[in-house]
Order: sequence, then C-alpha cells, then structure tokens
Amino acid sequence: MPHRKIESKALAVPSSRLSRLAKLGGLASGIAGNVAAEGARQLVRGQRPNMGALLLTPANAMKVADQLAQMRGAAMKVGQLVSMDAGDVLPPELAQILGRLRAEAHHMPGQQLKKVLTDAWGPDWLRRFQKFDVRPIAAASIGQVHRAVTRDGRDLAIKVQYPGVRRSIDSDVDNVAALMRISGLVPRGIDLAPMLAEAKRQLHEEADYEREGRCLARFGELLSDNPAFRVPALHADHTTTSVLAMSFVEAVPVDDLAEAPQAERDRVVTLLIDLLFRELFEFRLMQTDPNFANYRYSPATGQVVLLDFGATRAFPEGFADLYRGLLRAGFAGDRDAIRRTARQIGFLAEDTPEGLEQAMLAMFEMSLEPLRQKGAFDFGASDLPVQMRDAGMAMAAERDHFRIPPMDTLFLQRKFGGIYLLASRLKARVDLRALIEPHL
Repeated sequence: MPHRKIESKALAVPSSRLSRLAKLGGLASGIAGNVAAEGARQLVRGQRPNMGALLLTPANAMKVADQLAQMRGAAMKVGQLVSMDAGDVLPPELAQILGRLRAEAHHMPGQQLKKVLTDAWGPDWLRRFQKFDVRPIAAASIGQVHRAVTRDGRDLAIKVQYPGVRRSIDSDVDNVAALMRISGLVPRGIDLAPMLAEAKRQLHEEADYEREGRCLARFGELLSDNPAFRVPALHADHTTTSVLAMSFVEAVPVDDLAEAPQAERDRVVTLLIDLLFRELFEFRLMQTDPNFANYRYSPATGQVVLLDFGATRAFPEGFADLYRGLLRAGFAGDRDAIRRTARQIGFLAEDTPEGLEQAMLAMFEMSLEPLRQKGAFDFGASDLPVQMRDAGMAMAAERDHFRIPPMDTLFLQRKFGGIYLLASRLKARVDLRALIEPHL
C-alpha cells in the first residue's frame, strides 16, 4: 500500500479544541486583513472593490490551504471536499492551490507519533516489530501511513490517526462552516444543517479505524472472485480505534497511467466503472470517497489496488431500485417517468418552479448521453463536463429554490463525479452502455 514519498515537514497537530479554534480565528482575521488591504489599494486606484473577488484571491487561498494542512482532521477534510467539488467553478489558480490539500499534508513529529502508538499498543509496542519506519510513506487529513515488518515477518502498512481528531470533529466542522459563510463561499439561503450533520457523522465513522477495518475486510470478501482487483488484507491483531494495520501492497498512483497504452487505460477505467455499478446495484455498499489516491495500480500484476474504506456507505433497501427506475426512464426518453422518479429520490420538490424543473431534467438527460451511446464513449474528447458546468451555473441564479438533495444521493453523485474525472484524466474509451445494461 505504498504512496509517493512525501516531502512534507514534521509539524505537531494542534490537538486541543482551543488551539484549533485559535488557528481558524487567526485564519479568518488574516483573510480579513488581506481583503481590507487589497480593497484599499483598489480604492486608491479609483476602482470599485468587488467583495467576492477580494475574498477569492490566490493569497487568501494559500492562507486557507496552509492553515488547514497544519490542522489536519475535519478542517482539512472540509477543505479537500471544497477543492474537489469546486474545481470547475473556482479560477484555475485557486483550485490548484486548494488542490494541494488533496496531495500533501504535514506529518507528526516523532514524539507525537510515539505517544499515539503507546496509547494504542502500550509502552512496549516496538517489540512487536523487526522494523518500523518512523518516516511516513503517506500523510492525509485524518492520519498518516507507516511501513513496518512484524516479528513474524508480515509486511504491513499501518495507518496512525492524528491525536485529537475524533474530539475535534464537531467543532472543526462548525468552525469551517462559519468561515465559509463569513467568506461568502456559501450562497445565502442554503440550509447547510443537514450537510453539516452528515459531514460530522461520516467523519466520526472515518475516524473509527476498527470500523474501517471491517469495511476493508468486507470489500476483500466481495471482490475475492475478481482477480483484477486487490484489496489489502486486514491485520486485526494490530488494529485499534486509532491504528489500522493492513498488508503492504506494492503499487503506483492510478493517475500515473496517463502515459500508459490506450488499451490499458481503457481496461482499468472499465474495471472501476463496472465496480461502481456493482457497488450500487449488487453490493448496496459503496466506498464513496472518489479521491484519486484511493485507487492504485500494480505494474507487476496489472491489478487495481483499492484503499481507504473509511467513507464506506451502505444504501437502504429500495435505493438502488429507484436509481434503476430513473435510468430506465432516461433510456426510454420518458420525461414524465424521469420527473416522477426524481421526485421520489428527492432531486426535485413539488414546489420547484417549472422553468427550473425543466432545466434540471434537461441536465439529467444530458448526463445520460455517455450511457446511451452505442460503442465506446471517449472521455478524453468529450466536452460534457463543460456543458454540465455551464448548465449548472445557469441554474445557480435560482438559488432561492436550491435544496441539498438527500445525503445518499449526494454521496453517490460525488462518487460518479470522481470516477468521471479520473476517466477524463486518463482519456479512457469505455463502452458504458454494455456495463450498465446488465443492471437495468
């Protein structure tokens, strides 16, 4: 389960609620200072300052990215989600700066790491290992990963959670949400409460490494009949709520395949899209975090290696049937049936204005084009994401009627979007119709 060697520096994770609040308070005042200074400069030049443009400057984005990277935990996770969802909306330089949060994080200093492992395994924990690499091979929002060899010769990847992450989840999410409201990043009138409650629930689940271990083992069972995939094995004897031990798998980032032969890129993306449909329609269990780092590739075997099952989500009975009905209606071009099913799912409300409803239905039909096409769909040559973004921006004017859809739907859409982005990055050509038809 290797990652690229990280070039981050050791930086202690602020673990008390007060120190984390102070970090965000400092961030807010720093951004306010930047806004005031730049606004004054524009007034001197005779320009009329635009509040939105003043907030969304590269300097402010750099401040946000640096501070959230230092805090890790829920604060950094929210920053990652914003950068992933807003990549097509933010100016490219801002998306790039915030995108750093998905690729890099600081790691814990040795003393802090030692304390976390002593709390998890007891004071004699080093006796468990022939070798334990103190320098992490990966660092992310909630934990960092170390390679170790046990006394009995098992080669492990060990994910160690940052201290204070579980305790700080609720306050971090509230504080970052307040920061986003103050900064104007969230349109007025949008009720964030259900999304924030869900973010907290999911982050508490992700911070429970014993739960993630069970999800890891379950996916290993579900895919045991498919040699094209590799899921690291859980090592429960070294796993606790804050430490997850799994087998180390030699692999490279999946986006390294950008230079691979077309046939191999097509094969890998076909596998991932087929897995997505199986997760929804067959397993009713989905790893919902579409971060590219969760997919790796083994050059030695050609296998797709799956990592990070903290965001695994079980869908309720009947959820897949509603989506199956929506897709069937879409394939048949039956707009009335699409409208009915979209209301059942929660995409549309009874009081959605007629114009907005028609625009949303048209956008859904547009999103089906790749699935309805006979033969291979060329992700690299398609301008569908740009069309979808333009349609979405046009609907943004109706923000008074915007509703956050049900959370199951939101997480599913996030996964669809993430896999689409990866397929576009790899310029894959995939017969999507052949993959979806068996499920309909």
